Amino acid sequence: MIDQLLDLAEIIAAFGGGAFGAALGALPAFIFTGFMVIAGEAAAITGVEGADAITANVAFGPPFSPAISFAGGAAATAYAARRGYIDTGFDYHEAKNIAFALGTKPDVLAVGGAFGVLGYWLTTISAQFVGGMPYDPIAMGVVLSALFHRLILGYSIIGKVRGSGILDMTPFEREERRPAADVATDGGEAEAQADAAPAAAAQTGRFAVEPWLPHQYKWANVAAIGAVAGLLGAYVAISTESAFLAFGISAATLVFLNCGVEQIPVTHHMTLPASTAAMSVYDWGGSGEFFDPNLVTYQDGALLAAQPLEVALLVGLVFGVISALFGELFQRVFYAHGDTHWDPPAAAIVFGTFVVSIMYALGVFPHTVWVPWF
Repeated sequence: MIDQLLDLAEIIAAFGGGAFGAALGALPAFIFTGFMVIAGEAAAITGVEGADAITANVAFGPPFSPAISFAGGAAATAYAARRGYIDTGFDYHEAKNIAFALGTKPDVLAVGGAFGVLGYWLTTISAQFVGGMPYDPIAMGVVLSALFHRLILGYSIIGKVRGSGILDMTPFEREERRPAADVATDGGEAEAQADAAPAAAAQTGRFAVEPWLPHQYKWANVAAIGAVAGLLGAYVAISTESAFLAFGISAATLVFLNCGVEQIPVTHHMTLPASTAAMSVYDWGGSGEFFDPNLVTYQDGALLAAQPLEVALLVGLVFGVISALFGELFQRVFYAHGDTHWDPPAAAIVFGTFVVSIMYALGVFPHTVWVPWF
């Protein structure tokens, strides 16, 4: 693990990936992750030699790994907002404006690059510690990178809770606004905001509570889209023998959200766990030979081993729902009251893939597909 952490070529490439993510903006960079996953998985399905490198080295490597390019872009956005570089009239704090391309400012690119390297290290530690921690290491890199950018840049971890409790979204529904006096003090930022007066002034009148997706935060609605995305993710995965294609499709659809199309759902944190869970329980011939024996251990006696397609689809539905609901829970705690983007989908993917591992450990699932295991 130490050798990989200190791999100079990977570190340099990760710096470039994080800086490029800052230049494009975090969300546009992630959309390109989706495009590259589609390209890589489509090439692999059709048997193109070397196609795996597109997914592994480009989509999930230094150029567009979410832990590198997206996380670097999110950190750079938080930095740029702190410095007063962003004034777009965004409804929330400008540090949450991850659709905004940050351009070519050297200091912003440097911050993105530094967090790209951090994301590379965080991913490597998760993937290699004790043979691999039992969750998606890239998603965990995104989650931990956001924690570090809040701590390093002086933002509050959670923010000031308003309403009747940390999970209460009703102040947003009532269109309640924050007092102007809160602008300079939210998240313990008074001193830093004094150095960025224009940015601070632009935040006057922010909503008291800021749901991650104003069109996708009600529990029933979140569960409904989770069920739909889970079903489709499971079907795509089994039909194509790819755990990642549905994730790529979900990520690519965010191009419409980035372009301002209203009501576009965010579903990649539903389709990826659903795809993985469905592939785990599906009957590939009863032997598990479809899967790489170097990655997983097949349990013939697992409770849900070798299930028909109908059962696999229902398992995907369940994982789509629970991952969607966990993402919503995470956003209510760590996004809605804070000032920077802390990605609910990444946290939900960590949770969903960890549950796949737990199901394997309990003897319910016969294997973990691609999720690392001790």
